[in-house]
Amino acid sequence: MTARRAAALTAVLAAATLLGTAAQASAAPVPQPPAATAEVKEAARQAATAPDTLATVARFFARGAGAAPAAAPPRVEGEAIPVHHLSPEFVAGQAGAPVARLEFLASRAVAADGRQAALWTARTATGWKVVNIAEGDDEFRYAALGAAKLPGGTVFREPQIDAWYVARDDRVLPLDEDAARAVGERGTSLDGYRARVVRAYGDKLPGSGYARDGKA
Repeated sequence: MTARRAAALTAVLAAATLLGTAAQASAAPVPQPPAATAEVKEAARQAATAPDTLATVARFFARGAGAAPAAAPPRVEGEAIPVHHLSPEFVAGQAGAPVARLEFLASRAVAADGRQAALWTARTATGWKVVNIAEGDDEFRYAALGAAKLPGGTVFREPQIDAWYVARDDRVLPLDEDAARAVGERGTSLDGYRARVVRAYGDKLPGSGYARDGKA
């Protein structure tokens, strides 16, 4: 999965005046909405389906295939879905902090030959933008798996180890092998998960010596 994330084509994105993965950090000071409302999803969909975006996605798929862009343009299927990551506030032990926070919305892009990619869309200082293109369908596959495994739960990713979970009430269940190695096949309690991530990341939060040294 690390290789998947490394497949973001920064040069292609820059040529289309979109933000690459490296530019995402510069957009970080702009907070994301607390929830994926209908308005938020629509803004993400419009960014993902903009003509310039689709042209960039076509070049992304073409570069992966080592050929010119296909005659049939890529398409965006379905609505944008929320993608949550482990919350630093949860790791820091802030009262009432949820286990995960909204990081971006993902739209499914499909090439003419059936290959798929996720268009990561986030609110930036200049509005909603596609900030990364990641090949594959992880975001959508784990969203569906989490909904089936723990209906009504929040699917989220622990990016430090590329692990996917679903959480609801007091339960945190693994959705992939990385998560199962971290919390066991049967999952853990919310308190048990917090204890694990505090041990792993509690001294590496923003403002820590680790972060001030540029290692975060």
